[in-house]
Amino acid sequence: MLTLFLCGDVMLGRGVDQILPCPGDPVLRECYATDARDYVELAETANGPIPRPVDFSWPWGEALGVLDDAGPAARVLNLETGVTGDGTFAGTKDIHYRMNPANLPCLTAARPDVCVLANNHVLDFGRQGLADTLDALAGAGLRTAGAGADADAAARPATVPLAGGRRLLVFACGMPSSGVPPSWAATRERSGVDFVAGPSAAAANALVDRVREWRRPGDIAVVSVHWGANWGYHVARAEAAFAHALLDGGVDVVHGHSSHHPRALEAYRGKLVIHGCGDFIDDYEGITGYEQYRDDLRLLILVVLEPDTGALHEVRIIPLQARRMRLWPASPEDSRWLCALLDKIGSGFRPCALSAVDGTLTLRPTRAAQGRCQTSV
Repeated sequence: MLTLFLCGDVMLGRGVDQILPCPGDPVLRECYATDARDYVELAETANGPIPRPVDFSWPWGEALGVLDDAGPAARVLNLETGVTGDGTFAGTKDIHYRMNPANLPCLTAARPDVCVLANNHVLDFGRQGLADTLDALAGAGLRTAGAGADADAAARPATVPLAGGRRLLVFACGMPSSGVPPSWAATRERSGVDFVAGPSAAAANALVDRVREWRRPGDIAVVSVHWGANWGYHVARAEAAFAHALLDGGVDVVHGHSSHHPRALEAYRGKLVIHGCGDFIDDYEGITGYEQYRDDLRLLILVVLEPDTGALHEVRIIPLQARRMRLWPASPEDSRWLCALLDKIGSGFRPCALSAVDGTLTLRPTRAAQGRCQTSV
């Protein structure tokens, strides 16, 4: 079997950046906060004191040990933070995320194989901030997908070698429903993100054509999409149709993100759609207003595929909880809550199995959802 770690939003800027060994400029231009250290105070008020500075591994907490034990063949995350010391705030945005490049060891501590950059924060500090981010990640030997110096670079997949001569291809795009401004789109003359105006049939066909251009026999193809609202479980019909068209066209997994909490997981004709992974690391503790979504609970998602076909075998989820800007094991009660939630909002899976030993949640597709997609590439 082939196991992939597919991670939601990783935000290492603002308050997280301030507790790391090399905090950057804390100045913000938000209507309710002008100093990034305010978010550290919010977290401490909610859950207790945070030692400063913390080790670079601190924000990942228990996740690092879990990943080492699981040994996934590849680790893919959505990096929702610019890596730049530039101070030019993008004028079209209210919220801006950046981490000091000197704190990059916090990212590399998780040993990501691919950092997805097609999101609504990678240009928070303009195209210079994007250039700084690309340079910093390349200098650390990290692969990226979804943003680049021009349209061709932004559209190019990240390629990860796998056992047996196979490759993992990760394509990434961002949509305006997640807050990606159209002006951030990469063109032949300027840098930016791989921008998709909406979840249309034409856009899905264009992505499928791109996958076919790059794919070789034995490759596994993932399309990573930043889409949808921050809050709510509703999946728009057009988004579901877009994901299904990708899978029907030969994509193996649709890796969705943007929402601050998990959205539905769907087993569709032998393939997987994650409509929203939810946040993984951020500085949102103490922010009130959406407590019913339990955005403090984070999912470490391990997708297990048949290596020869890309067919979905199962999804293993380790529930974690964000406290003091660190990931800790979720309580048995919270794990049961997540298990019930995934059953309620997901489709195509047997009832979620909760391990009494380690709290792992396991989702296996129903026999009906295991039917293979007819089109392959």
